[in-house]
Amino acid sequence: MDILAVIDMQNDFIYGPLGTEEARQIIGRAAEKIRSYENSGNPVIFTADTHTEGYLQTSEGRNLPVVHCVEGTAGWEIPALLSKSGGIEHRIIQKPCFGSLELPGVIRDIAGVQTELRIEFIGVCTDICVISNVLITKAHFPDAYISVDAACCAGVTPDTHRMALEIMKLNHIKTASVKGVVSKN
Repeated sequence: MDILAVIDMQNDFIYGPLGTEEARQIIGRAAEKIRSYENSGNPVIFTADTHTEGYLQTSEGRNLPVVHCVEGTAGWEIPALLSKSGGIEHRIIQKPCFGSLELPGVIRDIAGVQTELRIEFIGVCTDICVISNVLITKAHFPDAYISVDAACCAGVTPDTHRMALEIMKLNHIKTASVKGVVSKN
């Protein structure tokens, strides 16, 4: 089974206070990747960085004092280009910090007992939330084929994006740019 995990592709990380040119450049490729999975009948899971008005009082807020992804705001939303498609229902996991402890359970609920599980990651930021979710998932599914499409990810900077990809390679994550998906099982 093939599963696509789309990490934090939200307005604030693309167009808002934490947006980057690199994030804006990948949105079209990310949309194509999502459609490819949908057209193959494969599940797509989104994560959504989710904060409250008290964000600046949290540990993350004290270290990154930029209010972003406050639940219910336009910046918190996933762009329609990515989230809306031919009637396919997506799973969206809200998470209050970098990594989602809920993501492996959702993958397990979708996949059941699979002998050939392939999980591909795309999203932002490669060097914070993508790497966190990839490594959490790898710990839960050590025998799964886990990959990151580097062409559909953006980091805080191009250098930290590359560093995160190198760290993931050391953890046996495939990080090449992948076109399309493996056929549906």
